[in-house]
Amino acid sequence: MKNFTVTFLIFILSLGVAVGQINAPKIQTINAKDLKDKIAGGWAGKMIGVTYGASTEFVYRKKTNEDPIKWTSADLAGSNTQDDLYVQLAFIMAMDKYGMDVSAKNMQKETATAGFTMWAANLQARKNYFNGIYPPLSGSPKYNYRADDIDFQIEADFIGFMNPGMIQNCIAVSDRIGHIMNYGDGVYGGTFVSAMESAAFFENDMEKIIETGLSAIPKESNYSKIISDVIKLHKHYPDNWKAAWKKLDDKWSEIDISGAGIDFNFDATLNGAYIVMGLLYGEGDVMKTIDISARCGQDSDCNPANAMAVLGVVKGFSNLPKDMTNAIKLFEDSTFLYTTYTFRTMVESTFDYAVRYIKRNGGTVTENEIQIPAQSIKPARLEVSFPGVVFDTVVSAFSKEKWRFKGNWQVWQVPHWEKDHPPIDQSMYAGKKGDELEFTFEGTGIALYGNIYKYGGKAGFYVDGKLYQTIDTYYNYCGQEPLDICIWHIFGLKPGTHTIKAVVTGEKRKESSGTNLCVTRAFIYKTGIKKNETYKFLFE
Repeated sequence: MKNFTVTFLIFILSLGVAVGQINAPKIQTINAKDLKDKIAGGWAGKMIGVTYGASTEFVYRKKTNEDPIKWTSADLAGSNTQDDLYVQLAFIMAMDKYGMDVSAKNMQKETATAGFTMWAANLQARKNYFNGIYPPLSGSPKYNYRADDIDFQIEADFIGFMNPGMIQNCIAVSDRIGHIMNYGDGVYGGTFVSAMESAAFFENDMEKIIETGLSAIPKESNYSKIISDVIKLHKHYPDNWKAAWKKLDDKWSEIDISGAGIDFNFDATLNGAYIVMGLLYGEGDVMKTIDISARCGQDSDCNPANAMAVLGVVKGFSNLPKDMTNAIKLFEDSTFLYTTYTFRTMVESTFDYAVRYIKRNGGTVTENEIQIPAQSIKPARLEVSFPGVVFDTVVSAFSKEKWRFKGNWQVWQVPHWEKDHPPIDQSMYAGKKGDELEFTFEGTGIALYGNIYKYGGKAGFYVDGKLYQTIDTYYNYCGQEPLDICIWHIFGLKPGTHTIKAVVTGEKRKESSGTNLCVTRAFIYKTGIKKNETYKFLFE
């Protein structure tokens, strides 16, 4: 018995060594020339995709684009002015300034104080910075109504380019940076895209690349579910992307919270699905990939840009169409707007950061060969920005039976876009201390729209009689004064009747030229079941 036990233990130990060898980290090998070529291909792909779809951005909403897209490789020169590129180059500039482990707060600072205009979740993250709200709160649903928007998704490519074959690095860096402006599905968009780009350095099979991207995010998330649906639809309609698009739209078009009640969809999930539509139906062809992704509509420059960034890594710069690479070479030393980077220097910088990440990950870098240990993947933690939230209705501030205005409220008018028409009533505004408004609604959430501009002041917001939050409506950065956007919101109320009250405090920032509060409309939400939660494809 003793002899058998000893023999069995020796067998188990030897088996353990064998298993350990089998499960040992896989070493991914590439040479420096190919690594740089693939990085260049990724950046070039981003430039190709964004310029191809630039003329159609948000032109086609809830419908596919059936019109001609006029584009030539000469249009690539316009990529130097695209926010899909210069915002993430600002992130790299922050790394140059503070180091590769730059804090999210310093990243937020560098983009908030940069010279470019911002939109959607990025705009709110900038405003939050100047209001003293820093990551991760700056991207959280409490302080960012656009938490699920596309912003981080279009700006995360550099993470994948800097982490070849290192998926877990992409997850960690995305978690840190993505929460500057996003949360939940908004962060997962950037995580998914960067993970695909990371995988594309060592994998040519697009389905496997997409599956790797999915492995980086929680299966329970809507983002994972919609990408999985695209994969199902592609298998069912392998030669008909428009049939797949229609089924996808039927199920998922109502997912957007910040775009509820309008046909613009800024949500990362649906736009992320259009990235994958291009990658699967494009079948590795550059023009098919960007064309299909753009023709899916909505954010039709950002989506082909992300799709082509993935395909650009797969192919490498040297294998992209010559008319495109030749066009890029003509202006490779031209500076991208608001940055210190050119195409040539951003490729060099990204390569240098990639080498540093590789060495940190235990890899080796020699003149002839780079070895990168593969990483085990633990998906990002599950976050849900607006659980159970369903859009109900929108009420104009000029619907007098719904609102109660007390004090010196006035109508602010703006010129009509046609010269011969009278001005348009744009908002109700007041700026004297004690001026107040009340609005009563049935539901579990509300988003109050208005203006943030150079005359904006502070106001206290009360919910059912209790002060909930004091907000500042001043905004005048880079000459941008956004009108008719969300200025305040709250979700998670108990179902039933609620009253909000806003009271002008008469206070303002020293930069502001006024103490005004402007309101345009209210979006009402309830708790319920979204269409995508009950919808079933006929072939399931």
